[in-house]
Parts: sequence; structure tokens; C-alpha cells
Amino acid sequence: MDVLTNRTYDEIEIGDTAELVRTLTNKDILTFAGVSGDVNPAHLDKRYAAGSVFHDVIGHGLWTGALVSTLLGTKLPGPGTIYVSQSFKFLAPVRVGATLKVQVTAKEKRDKGHRIIFDCMAVDDGGTVVLEGEAEVKAPRERVSLPAPPVPALVLPERGERLLALIEEAKGGTPLKVAVVHPVDESSLGGAMDAKEAGLIEPVLVGPRQRIEEAAENCRIDLTGIEIIDVPHSHAAGEKAAELASSGAVSALQKGALHTDE
Repeated sequence: MDVLTNRTYDEIEIGDTAELVRTLTNKDILTFAGVSGDVNPAHLDKRYAAGSVFHDVIGHGLWTGALVSTLLGTKLPGPGTIYVSQSFKFLAPVRVGATLKVQVTAKEKRDKGHRIIFDCMAVDDGGTVVLEGEAEVKAPRERVSLPAPPVPALVLPERGERLLALIEEAKGGTPLKVAVVHPVDESSLGGAMDAKEAGLIEPVLVGPRQRIEEAAENCRIDLTGIEIIDVPHSHAAGEKAAELASSGAVSALQKGALHTDE
């Protein structure tokens, strides 16, 4: 178990320093956005960010500032520290995957109120200073050493992670024979064929053959060996697919490009 040990106002000397190293992940960005409510698309939307001045998603500036708070509250001075003020300049963006070295250095002590001013700096793994400034704290007077409090585990799956896990689990079984109802657009036909390629289903395409083949040509899908049941329109496709399911000829139905009420 980690132990947090502070340094008192009297023990700290000008020039004393502490540092930590942290790599920014996408989960850090999502977590900070969720806690702070800062959903600026520059941090969360890759398509929007691609058109920004930085051309990519970047971390919140105050995420970097929070690392300074981490240092002051857990290392120097440590437990018992009261954060009074800060003044930071954010000099460069921090992108996902960047590793920062964050450092605080005591530069001034004020006996009245036991205040200490710290120089603060964060440098990325390319040597670029991304944050600089200073923070003022009220330092503890009594020495403390105690176990780090437990923090609940934060479970934040990457987007699509649970679905991918479900797909991997399904791959262990026999492909299910599925009637794909009216797959006459790229989305419905492509999804069915992707499922086939993944070994999840054996598709039976039910709909107007000409429109199915046109959709396949548009998205460059090879229908060789794929069973197609030619019917004139979406209503007929729904009726035929239901017949196949009720007779046991297929084990499931997949909705294609037709309305849910059909």
C-alpha cells in the first residue's frame, strides 16, 4: 500500500522539488470531460478536431494543471496542504499518447500564513514545455505519514470495446443462418457481409435481386456463393423472411433497408 508522507513548512527549503510522470490517454480525456462537464469538441470529436488549428484531439489544459495539484497535495508539501492560488500559461497542446514530466519547485517562503510559492512546469516527451507558471499553497505545520486512501476503480471502456468483446465471444459458435430482409443499401448489405466474414452468420439475402446486386457493386462486395431469394419489394421481403423463420429454414432475421413497421 502506498504511503503519503508530507514535508512541513519548516522542513521545506527554497529549491526543493518534486515531480511525476504521466501519459495522457483517451480515457483521461473522457474522464475529465465527464467530471468537469467540459465537452468542448476540440477534446472529444476527432472529425471536428481535424479541422482545428491543432488538427487532432488534444487534452484539456486543466488536466495538466490537475497534475500540479496532485504533486502539491501528495508529495510536496503533501497531506495537509491547502491550495491558495495558481497562475498558469498553457504553451502547447498535449495529444493522446504524450508523456509529461510535471515538476514543482519551491521558490519563495512567507512566514505569515506559512505560505510557499512554487514554480510549476510540465514538459512533454519531445522536450516541449506545455505548461509553466506558479502556485501558492499554505504548507502543513505538522508532519504526517498515512496510507493513501483507497480510490474506487474507474471502469471506462473504450468506445465499442464491449461490442467487440461480445463479437469475439460469438465467434466461438457455429455461424447462424440468418435471413437478411431487404438489404438494398450499402449499410445493411455491408453489415451482413461483415458478419459473414467474421464467421458469425450465414446470410440469406431476401429482396429484389437487382437492387441487392446494385448495392453490392456500389460497395464492392462479392456475392459469389451467397443465396439470394428474389422478391419484388420490401413488403414481400418481410413476408418471405418470416416464412423462412417460421419453417426453421433460417434461425434469425436481420433488418435491412426497410421501415421497422414493415
